[in-house]
Amino acid sequence: MATGGDSVPNVHSNTDSSNKTLLKSQALYKYVLDTTVLPNEPECMRELRLVTDKHERWYMASPPDEAQLLRMLIKLTGAKNTIEVGVFTGYSLLATALALPDDGKVVAIDTSRGFYEVGRPFIEKAGVEHKVDFREGPGLERVDELLADERNLGRFDFAFVDADKPNYVRYLEQLLRLVRVGGIIVYDNTLWQGTVALPPDAPLSDHDRRISAAIRDLNIRIAADERVEVCQLTIADGVTICRRLV
Repeated sequence: MATGGDSVPNVHSNTDSSNKTLLKSQALYKYVLDTTVLPNEPECMRELRLVTDKHERWYMASPPDEAQLLRMLIKLTGAKNTIEVGVFTGYSLLATALALPDDGKVVAIDTSRGFYEVGRPFIEKAGVEHKVDFREGPGLERVDELLADERNLGRFDFAFVDADKPNYVRYLEQLLRLVRVGGIIVYDNTLWQGTVALPPDAPLSDHDRRISAAIRDLNIRIAADERVEVCQLTIADGVTICRRLV
């Protein structure tokens, strides 16, 4: 029986940056990107994406098709106040800021200001820095700080979570208090390169085994949670959309 361990590479760091998707056909994914995604990618986002591709942790960035989805969701919902937990270099953050109205605001949370500083020049160049409220530190703590102010309860229209996978379930409880009824919470990486469907003895690194278990727990809980309406998509590495009902 395979037991995992450091001898097995992590599923994300071992992935080609040009094909960060669950689609098994490279040609089909390229077709999607070339036809509907990249031709509509703002220049500032393209520049940041290319810089991020050269980063040693490039695999932490959202792919362009997912960023396009986020922009569409924000526009469709008319979101004005949003939260992003897990910013990295800010590619998805820039997508959000561009989609928000001029008086919109995104509270952007990440443990590393250094990562954020990579993307900040592109956010400034795009003229949307005034929409970004960056807060450095652990996600759960920063979200708790938002909860401490009663004025924030139900104030947010949209939230995107792409960090600290073992605590995904805890973020759900926090964000259901911050996001208004009818608002949207989006989780990234909810299929974890397909590992959520693998048998228990599948060869995985210890890291992937731990993350995959946490995400399976989230998926089961969300599916049974009557407070949300859920839709799980196979775009990128798995994207789950939750609409708050009560």
